[in-house]
Amino acid sequence: MTAAATGPLAGIRVVEFTGIGPGPHAVMMLADMGAEVLRIDRKGGNGWPNPVNDRGRAVLEIDIRSEEGREACLAALDHADVLVEGFRPGVMERLGLGPDDVLGRNPRLVYGRMTGWGQDGPMARQVGHDINYIALSGALAAIGKPGEPATLPLNLVGDFGGGSMMLAFGIVSAMFERERSGKGQVVDAAIVDGVGTLMSFFDGLRSTNTLSIERDENLLGGAAPFYRSYLCSCGGEVSVGPLEPQFFAELIRLLEMPEFADGQKRERWDALGDALTAKFASQSRNHWTALFEGSDACVFPVLNLDEAIAHPQIGGRNAYVEVDGKLQAAPAPRFSRTPGKARGAATDGAALVMKWQAEPR
Repeated sequence: MTAAATGPLAGIRVVEFTGIGPGPHAVMMLADMGAEVLRIDRKGGNGWPNPVNDRGRAVLEIDIRSEEGREACLAALDHADVLVEGFRPGVMERLGLGPDDVLGRNPRLVYGRMTGWGQDGPMARQVGHDINYIALSGALAAIGKPGEPATLPLNLVGDFGGGSMMLAFGIVSAMFERERSGKGQVVDAAIVDGVGTLMSFFDGLRSTNTLSIERDENLLGGAAPFYRSYLCSCGGEVSVGPLEPQFFAELIRLLEMPEFADGQKRERWDALGDALTAKFASQSRNHWTALFEGSDACVFPVLNLDEAIAHPQIGGRNAYVEVDGKLQAAPAPRFSRTPGKARGAATDGAALVMKWQAEPR
């Protein structure tokens, strides 16, 4: 069984039906905050074993398509606070594990559903992936250089930003409301909905003509030469982001480029971009890191993950902790009284089920 839990969700019981991507990430966050998690796994797992995202669970292998498996799932859910599943709409209903089946037995259950398109709409049952969800949500079109295919931001925007984060937020919100009503409910977390929420910042500023999301005009998308990355002589990169005039002035001062004091004007972007490209290519990343260290010019090295873990700021906050002999991202956010804890690899789910049965709600 998992180690004694700490964190603001200590005592909350979660049943997770194995999946890939945003569902497991959301459940990892719940486990980091102290929730007890029972993962219902299929034989062979989900095909994407992940020692970080899979941490903090107890695992029970069940054939959920069998009557015996269905009854075992329902018995566990009788003692749970939260269910998380990421199947296509209608699958859980066909298995006899849909909201009506489960909430009828445990009306306090929060039923979390993670999909790309949502539980309804003309595309609800159509297959898709992160790239498709952010494409149809308006986010992908804004990312990249004019005249070139869109740049993929890994699957951070769709799966995790619009998916797992919104699912976790929805689950916790539903649990908070349950304290007043005594009733659970279904949380329909669709990636397309979540990405739309992420895009609200840009949509709002676009409507006031404060910010364009066209690729050749987008201040935050790389069009502005003072908000992009540049290659250095060593092959490394630096990120440059002095949006505010006073910070831009500091960039120009340290680079000794007074002829570009007015470089933030739109008509100067092309010339400034060419000049900065040549300037940063003339020295190594280490040179520029040292030059700008401690300044307000908003210039920092572009680090790979191993370099990031070793950086003094990341290390100084203990943003990575050792779990089962491997450095992993520490739980986030942080709490002053009830800190979360990154727990270890999966343990025996049968023991956790026995504990829940011995301590019914």
